[in-house]
Amino acid sequence: MRQFKYEQLANKLIVQIEDEKWRPNERLPSIRELAQLYSVSKITVQKTLHTLEARGIVFVKMKSGYYVAPVKPLQQISQRLTEIGKPKLVDVPEVFYEIMERTAAFDIAPQNLDTGQAPNHLLLLNRHISRALRKSPQNHALYYCEPPGDLSLRHQISEHYRRRELNISAQEICITSGCQNSLFLALMATCQPGDIVAIESPAFYGVLQLLQQLKLQVVELPSSYTVGLTADALEKATKKWDIKACVLTANFATPTGALIPVKEKRKIAALANDKNIIIIEDDIYGDLGFHSKVVPLKNYDTQGNFILCSSFSKSLSRDLRIGWIVAGKHFKKIVHMKLVYQLSTSQAIQHGLSNFLAEGHFERHLQQYRKVLRVQRDQLTNGIAEHWRIATIFTVPDGGLAIWLQLPVEIDTFLLYQRAIAEGIIITPGRLFSSVKKFSNCLRLSFAHPTTGHRLQALIRLGALCESMMKNKRYYKIN
Repeated sequence: MRQFKYEQLANKLIVQIEDEKWRPNERLPSIRELAQLYSVSKITVQKTLHTLEARGIVFVKMKSGYYVAPVKPLQQISQRLTEIGKPKLVDVPEVFYEIMERTAAFDIAPQNLDTGQAPNHLLLLNRHISRALRKSPQNHALYYCEPPGDLSLRHQISEHYRRRELNISAQEICITSGCQNSLFLALMATCQPGDIVAIESPAFYGVLQLLQQLKLQVVELPSSYTVGLTADALEKATKKWDIKACVLTANFATPTGALIPVKEKRKIAALANDKNIIIIEDDIYGDLGFHSKVVPLKNYDTQGNFILCSSFSKSLSRDLRIGWIVAGKHFKKIVHMKLVYQLSTSQAIQHGLSNFLAEGHFERHLQQYRKVLRVQRDQLTNGIAEHWRIATIFTVPDGGLAIWLQLPVEIDTFLLYQRAIAEGIIITPGRLFSSVKKFSNCLRLSFAHPTTGHRLQALIRLGALCESMMKNKRYYKIN
C-alpha cells in the first residue's frame, strides 16, 4: 500500500535533517518554497509540517516559520558502557532455556488465550494458506520447493523492501524457517570456529546462543540505549582485533529499542566496507517503526558483503516460521547450507503468504499494528511511571516491541526473575543480554500485549517486588 504524499515528504525531510541539510534551530524554507521544491500542494506541505511538529522534529515561531528542533539529549541510562573487553567464548546461562519455554518473555503474565475470534489479518492469512493447500495438494505433497524458496514470495518480499527504499531482486532472497535460522545460516556460511564476531551490548540473547553453539569468540561493543552502535566503537575494536563479522540490529534493537540514525548507519557501512567486515543485520523489527519507515543498513552495502536477515514472526505471526536472508556474494553458499540443514520450506505456506502479500493485506495490517503497538508502549511506560515507587529509568522507543529498564543497583534482576516467576510473572533479566554478566540491575519488558487488566496488575506487583528487594538490601546493610 502506498504512503500518503505528506508521509512521503515527511520521510524525505527527516532524512535531510539527519544529513544536516538544515541544522538545529535553522529555518526551513517557506510552505510555498517547499511546495515548489517537491512538486506538491501547499496543503500537503502544511500536513507534513504539522506531523513533524507533533513528533518534535520541527517547531514553529509565530510570524517567522518552521525551524529544525534542537537535538534532544540522549537517555544516558548507564555509565558503564565504555570499555571493550577481550574476545571470549559465550556461555549462555540456563535461565535462557527456562525463559524460552515461557514464550520468550514477550508476555509479562501469560494466560490461556480466550476462544474469541482471531484478529482479522490472521483469519485472512489462514484462508490464503488453506486455499493454497487445496489448490495443488499433490504438488505440495510429492515435490520439494526450489532451494531458495518460492519465487512469487521472494518477489513480494522484494517489493516490500522497495517501499523501504532498499532495492533487491527476488533472486537475491533465500526463504528460511525464521530470522534465527537466517542468522544461523549467515554465521555458518561466513565464520569458522575461533573467529571474532563483534556484537552490540546489550545484545539479543538469540545471537549469543548461536555464537556459543558455533564456538565463535565475541567482542561486545558499548552501545547507546537510544541510538545503538556507533562506528567509533566498531573502529576501536578493529584496531585491536581482526573482526570477521559484526551482528547488529540497526532498527529498534532488542532489548533497548535503539534506532541507529541514518548518518551513523552510513559511517558503520563505510567502515565495514573499508575493513572487509561482514555485516549480519537482524532486521526483524524494521517494519515496526511508529513514525516513519526506516532504511536497513543493507541499503549502504557497496560490496555485497552485508547479509540481511528477517522474518514475519514479529510483524505478522510467530507461528508462521517463515523468514528470509539477503546474502549478496554469500548467496550460493547460504543456499547450500540451507539444503544441508533444512532442505526445503513448505510450499503451501509460501504460496498462501505470497498471495496474502500481493493483495496488500500485510501492508494494511502493518499500518494498524504500528498504531496498536504505540498505544501499548505508552500503556507499559505509563504504568511504570504511575505505579512503581523506586528510581527507574527506561527507554521509550519509536518502534519495535520492547523497552529496557535500569533499576537501582541494589536490585539483581536474576533474583527478581526467580521471585516473580513464583507468582506467574515473567521478565527477561538483563544478564541474559551479555556474555560477560553485565546489566545485572536491568531488564527487558515487552509491549507486544496490552498492559491492562491482569497484565497491569502483574506490572504493579513487579514494582512492589522491586521495592521489597530494595528494603531488604538496606536492612541487611544496616544490620
